[in-house]
Amino acid sequence: MSHKRLGIGFIGGGFISRFHIQSLIGVRDVDVVGVMSRTKKSAEETASLARSVGVGSYAKAYDTITDMIADQAINALWVCSPNFTRIETFEEIAAAISSGKGELIGVTCEKPLGRNVKEAKKVIELTQSAGLLDGYLENQVFAPSITRGKEIVWARGAATTGRPYLARAAEEHSGPHMPWFWEGSLQGGGVLNDMMCHSVEEARFMLTEPGKPRDSLTAVSISAHMDCLKWQRPEYAKILSDNSGGETDYLKRPSEDFARSLIEYLDEDGNKLIVETTTSWCFVGEGLRLSVELFGPEYSMFVNTLDPDLKVFFSRRVTGSEGEDLVEKQNAESGSMPVVSNEAEVYGYTAENRHMVESFLAGKRPEENFDDGLDVTRLLMAAYMSAEQGKTIQLPNTAIETFIPAVARGEWNPKGN
Repeated sequence: MSHKRLGIGFIGGGFISRFHIQSLIGVRDVDVVGVMSRTKKSAEETASLARSVGVGSYAKAYDTITDMIADQAINALWVCSPNFTRIETFEEIAAAISSGKGELIGVTCEKPLGRNVKEAKKVIELTQSAGLLDGYLENQVFAPSITRGKEIVWARGAATTGRPYLARAAEEHSGPHMPWFWEGSLQGGGVLNDMMCHSVEEARFMLTEPGKPRDSLTAVSISAHMDCLKWQRPEYAKILSDNSGGETDYLKRPSEDFARSLIEYLDEDGNKLIVETTTSWCFVGEGLRLSVELFGPEYSMFVNTLDPDLKVFFSRRVTGSEGEDLVEKQNAESGSMPVVSNEAEVYGYTAENRHMVESFLAGKRPEENFDDGLDVTRLLMAAYMSAEQGKTIQLPNTAIETFIPAVARGEWNPKGN
């Protein structure tokens, strides 16, 4: 059965769902029909947002995923719920569809696909058992500066002087919004799992020749380092403890707040390519910084989201409450500040969701799909293994298929307290 419009049900009513909903303002032929969250209040607030911005006139909150799937107006699900609910979420989706509760075209999932390789593979298994198309929500490979930059560099630089050979990507800010992100057992790790997933996929995307599949590049080794540089200091560990009602104890059970990796790839001709990534929850700056650098024989490319086309300055006499009205993870309200005028567009959410909607309506699997999410998870687990063992990990490596990082087991503490 063909559809002219796609009705979406969101699973999760938090920050990232609201970011996606804002981005749908720039996407055609889509309606937000429902929101289900662990807390009804969150679901109702997110449904209200969809109605207020004009992307879901009849959006409403649902008590369960099964109830939402049973709504015949919903054709696809956007999974934006916490990492630790990933398996139970897809189990309920698969069970609801197999019992005839509803008919769906597809499902998308925010990063990570799973907290480890075993979970990511289970998500794929459940999705395939339900007969659904799948899309992996990695917004940064859809960011306009990235897609346009790649187009220009490959068309002009690579075409005349040879392919790019080095990509650097970084994502840095002062730390997550919600307390569960800081808990390795719930999130699956620390900043490496939370944010390096973006950087490794974005850098791989930049080095992949346009029109070629991701397996045209082969990862052959990875080395990584991680540490807890800021948030294990007593005064900052106390902030995390206070914010979590005493649950988060970074003096005894920290997660990494800094990580870096170096990945070696080979292309189809045997040329060596390098990806360098850095990620941090201890970055001190105006707000979230996403940066990408690409280098080839006679060319280069640079992106930095804290260097936008709009900046403002406020003197000491300008006062106001703390907020994030200028840039995500904003850290200041005075001085010279960058303004990201449309974060959903700049960070790639609008183009990402446009691609997912158009793919589902056409009955096609999106170009960025769960296979990509699984490959990213494998790279992250290999990075954790390298950091823990203090050595370069050769790839492929079957041990990463069952590997659980020490951070996720609550057994990692760089200070040994």
